[in-house]
Amino acid sequence: MPIHAEPTAADPGRRRRWRTRRWRETAADLAFVLPQYLLYITLTLLPFAIALPILFTDQADFVDTSVRYVGLDNVRALFQPPLDERFLAAVRRTLIFTVGNYVMVFAFGFLLALALFELKSRLVGLFFTVIYVPWMMSGIGVGLLLLMLFSPDTGTINLALEAMGLGRNLINIKDEWTMLMVLPVIFGWKTAGFNMAIFLGGLLTIPPETIEAAKLDGARYLQRVLHVYIPQIVPAIVMATVFCLIGSFGIFDELVGLGALYGNPNAEFLSILIYKLGFSSGRDGTLAQGITASLVVFFPLLLAAFALNRWQKRRDYRA
Repeated sequence: MPIHAEPTAADPGRRRRWRTRRWRETAADLAFVLPQYLLYITLTLLPFAIALPILFTDQADFVDTSVRYVGLDNVRALFQPPLDERFLAAVRRTLIFTVGNYVMVFAFGFLLALALFELKSRLVGLFFTVIYVPWMMSGIGVGLLLLMLFSPDTGTINLALEAMGLGRNLINIKDEWTMLMVLPVIFGWKTAGFNMAIFLGGLLTIPPETIEAAKLDGARYLQRVLHVYIPQIVPAIVMATVFCLIGSFGIFDELVGLGALYGNPNAEFLSILIYKLGFSSGRDGTLAQGITASLVVFFPLLLAAFALNRWQKRRDYRA
């Protein structure tokens, strides 16, 4: 009889023991899953349910008592003066940063994972630790690091370029396009260890026999990467993509370090704009507008995550 088959009624003692074992297994599963569900409900679903009605009001802050129903005025306000320019500029900066950050996911994370996967050395663990350390750095510290490297007059890179006779103050990190080019690189360096772990986990699931068969067939290294490695690690790529979207649209501390909250409007990404709108107590916006902006951003990201997950499942099913 199969291990998990239910005993027949002819053996009541065995049936009772089977039910006891099943209850214990269910209780063990609940012990692992229930805390996560409670945190998800408490920290995600409940705040979402509380915040959703505010979207249709003019509530300025959490202590505002003179709240009026305004329908979809908050949604329209994001695309009308005076908020439309700020909102669209924040969307543009965030999207450009997302593209640059996604390139860095592969330029740092994937290439480092390939290097460690192919490396046959006892120092692999040490290399992994060294690469992973920047992930533990404070985001504000990364922003301040950018200021120390690229700020005019006192930035280390600018001083080095001036000493080489190339010019004075060639790079200004607070310039919008300079920041959009440099920030993805530094952010990619910070998250390289995290992305590397995702890709390395996918690479380690590839059967060695598949790689050996490709080598025997005469496949060169680049061919193995393109036709063996990448098709085998699609789940890891999807996971890295989702985390890249979350990190790109949720970047905050690094921008604060670059002065986004005090005098640097070029660092106003969506996360900063939502914070300013929601917590300005009516001076820079309203709580309702901040919640509206966050939901306008949240739903496209949610749809993108579902689309990636659905595409992966269809691909796995066809395979």
